[in-house]
Amino acid sequence: MKIIRAEKTAAAGIAAARAYVYSEPEPAPERKNITKEEIPAETAAFEKAKEQVLRELGRLAAEDDFFAGHLKIAEDFTLSDSVISKIKTEKKNAQAALAETIDEFAQMFASMDDAYMKEREADVRDTGKRFMGALKGAAASVPQMPQEEVVVAAENLYPSDVVRFDPKYIKGIITEKGSAVSHAAILAAGRGIPVLTGVKGILQKLGEGSTVCMDAGEGTVIIDPDGQTMEEYRKKIAAESDRKKALELLRRKEPVTKSGRRILLCVNAGSTEEVCCAVGMNLDGVGLFRSEFLYMENDHFPTEEEQFQAYKKAVLCCQGELTVRTLDIGGDKQLPYFKMEKEKNPAMGWRGIRISLDQKEIFKTQLRALLRAGAFGKLRIMFPMLTSCEEFREARAVTEECKRELERENIPYGRNVPTGMMAETPASVLLADEFAEEADFFSIGTNDLTQYLLAADRENEKTAGRYDHFHPAVIRAVERIIRAGQRAGIRVCMCGEMAGDEAAVPILLKMGLDEFSVPAARADAVRKQILEYDKQV
Repeated sequence: MKIIRAEKTAAAGIAAARAYVYSEPEPAPERKNITKEEIPAETAAFEKAKEQVLRELGRLAAEDDFFAGHLKIAEDFTLSDSVISKIKTEKKNAQAALAETIDEFAQMFASMDDAYMKEREADVRDTGKRFMGALKGAAASVPQMPQEEVVVAAENLYPSDVVRFDPKYIKGIITEKGSAVSHAAILAAGRGIPVLTGVKGILQKLGEGSTVCMDAGEGTVIIDPDGQTMEEYRKKIAAESDRKKALELLRRKEPVTKSGRRILLCVNAGSTEEVCCAVGMNLDGVGLFRSEFLYMENDHFPTEEEQFQAYKKAVLCCQGELTVRTLDIGGDKQLPYFKMEKEKNPAMGWRGIRISLDQKEIFKTQLRALLRAGAFGKLRIMFPMLTSCEEFREARAVTEECKRELERENIPYGRNVPTGMMAETPASVLLADEFAEEADFFSIGTNDLTQYLLAADRENEKTAGRYDHFHPAVIRAVERIIRAGQRAGIRVCMCGEMAGDEAAVPILLKMGLDEFSVPAARADAVRKQILEYDKQV
């Protein structure tokens, strides 16, 4: 019996079954140089493959919103232009040109520090795999899934893999790579499958016919358990099943503490598709909509109309209020079509609101689209990375300018769209009272706030252990922001990882936090914590 500790829980849950090693061969490209006369044929082959992929992804996107992102990647003009350019100017065959382009796109995301952004690499490679299969004239081989209960073990998984998994048989997933915010993990969680990622060396430790017990909540994997351990896990599985059913039943109840205080419960989303997926969970809305994905999935700055249509769809789909964070690029989030100078310390460089205020036409395009979408439902605008009240005033002044323009142009818009801010810098903590007099609401971004306060990069293996949102400095900073909001009578939300940490929920409730915005997979557990909280603030 071997016991392994996992790095990351992507979706909590317990499973015990035979291990099934899942390995889907990547369609390897044929690489060769071509002649001038062969260019038209190679270009035509790529265009034909693209048509096939667009048809496939169009069908999948209609069935599952998660594949809308893959469809956007496949439609990206930058990707097509890059492939065709390599064929025409570098005289590479279509397969080699595609493989190199996919690598370049994937590396752009892989080089980012933000875990959520980093995991978009998998979406690019998943789409590239589909392209390569079409280009080679045959779909990639699909492993035959067993018709019995198993725990899948793999080096990594793509969303295309997960949609093949039947929850009736796939009781758990363990991967050596990937993260909790990958689309594959989110899809699996939505299907009720426990997922552990970052379990290094798991494939080497599994033998032929190995049995696996996993507790994704505790981050534990047991290989070839003895009879007593197996029986213990069977009991834990039954108890966990009862717990999940009980949590889902709690969705009928509003998140109200035992003392009668109504708490707002929202989800974080990175796309319109994720907003739509949260419908039916009886939530108060989306507390963080990361708008940068509209920019990162394009080959150009999205136009006002393109953004308006996306925000409008999100507002109409949202169950409650939609809070959109304005463009937050810079640092680790780069756009291929927007050249930025390399910075020695990008986390403290030109990013977030600084870029928006320096590039006002880009900012105004987004604000106009957001204000127009605000005419169709409840929408709030949130500015990131503020360090001075002057920045907030300037951002709000640009917003008012956009309102006047829309008024003159007789274009409908949300006249009373609230404007708030992310409280995520040490300056925003120290100036919380001053900011509270200016902003309509606060949203505490504990991920960046913790890094800045503790000078500890959570993605750096040597400092990740020092990154701790329970550190006294972080707790005091959070409390200071909440108190400032209370004194000014504005709502205070938290959208960072701390909000979804069950151990942190009672602490935050005691401080008086008004709103929790968490990943959809954690919303039910947070609701339970709120319902059971019985202390007066």
